[in-house]
Amino acid sequence: MSNLSDLLPYGTDLDKVFTGAIWSEGPCWIPSRKSLRWSDIPNNRILEYFPETRETKTYKSDVEFTNGRTLDLDGTVLQCSHGLRHIERDTDGVVTTVIGKYDGVRFNSPNDVVVSRDGIIWFTDPPYGIIVEIEGHPGVKEYEDCFVFAFDPKTQKLRPVVTDVEEPNGLAFSPDESILYVADTSVLFKATGNHHIRAYDMQDGRAKNGRTLIDIKEGVIDGFRVDKDGNLWCSSEIGVQIFTPAGVHIGTIPTPEKVGNLAFGGDDGSDLFIAANTSLYHIKTSTQDAAKHY
Repeated sequence: MSNLSDLLPYGTDLDKVFTGAIWSEGPCWIPSRKSLRWSDIPNNRILEYFPETRETKTYKSDVEFTNGRTLDLDGTVLQCSHGLRHIERDTDGVVTTVIGKYDGVRFNSPNDVVVSRDGIIWFTDPPYGIIVEIEGHPGVKEYEDCFVFAFDPKTQKLRPVVTDVEEPNGLAFSPDESILYVADTSVLFKATGNHHIRAYDMQDGRAKNGRTLIDIKEGVIDGFRVDKDGNLWCSSEIGVQIFTPAGVHIGTIPTPEKVGNLAFGGDDGSDLFIAANTSLYHIKTSTQDAAKHY
C-alpha cells in the first residue's frame, strides 16, 4: 500500500493558479496545446490554463453548459453538453455531435466521459443539467432513468452498461481496464441517496459483479481519476482523497474549496490539476494517470 508521501514529492505545495469561476468542472489536459481545459458551468464557458505562462484564457463562451471532457484516441476532445443533452467532439474549435439519443429519446444531461483503448466512449447520464437551473435547461428524464452508456463510434451501437447506480457521475477505468469505477452522487438531492463509488468487473465489454468500493462522509465523490498504480484520486468536500484499489484511504490533499473534479497533465503527466468551486489548483505528484496520453 502506498503512503501519501510516496505519491507527492517532498515539499510540494498546492498552488492556486486561477480564481473567478462559479463552479469548475471537467478538467482535461490538452497535450497539443500544453494546456488544461475545464468548464465553468454556470458561466457557460470553457476556460484554458497555460502553465508555461500561467495565463488563463476563455477558450469558448456560450457553450451550452459543457461539463466533463476527455481526449479521444485521435487527440480530439470529447465533452458532455448539459444544455444540448449530448456527447460532442471539439476538433480545433469545431464542435460536432457524437451521440444524442437513446432509443429515440434524448439523454438527461451527460456528465462525464472516458474512452477505453478500443475506442469505445463511456459516459454517465445523471439529471443535473435538467434539474439545476444554473447547470443547463429545465427538462424531464425522457427515458425515465439514469444510466452509464457505452457508444462504439465504428458501429454506431449504443448500449446501457450500468443501470444500478441511482445518479452516476464520475467514471474511470483501472489501469488494465478490467474494472470500471462509477461514482453515485444521488445524495445531493435525496437524503437517502448515495455518496460512494461502485466497482464493476469488465467481462467482454459488460459490467459485472457491481459492489460498493468507497463510501465517503465528506460530501460526495464527483469526478475522480485513477493513477498508473490503480489508486483512485477522488474529489470531495474537503479536498482530494486518495484510495488504494482495495478502497483503503491513503490520505487527503486538503483544499480551501470543495473539489468537483481533477485531472493529471503536464509534459510527463505528473501534474495534478484540481477544479474546485471558484478556482483551479495545481500540485506536483510522483505518479501519472492510468489513461495518460503522453
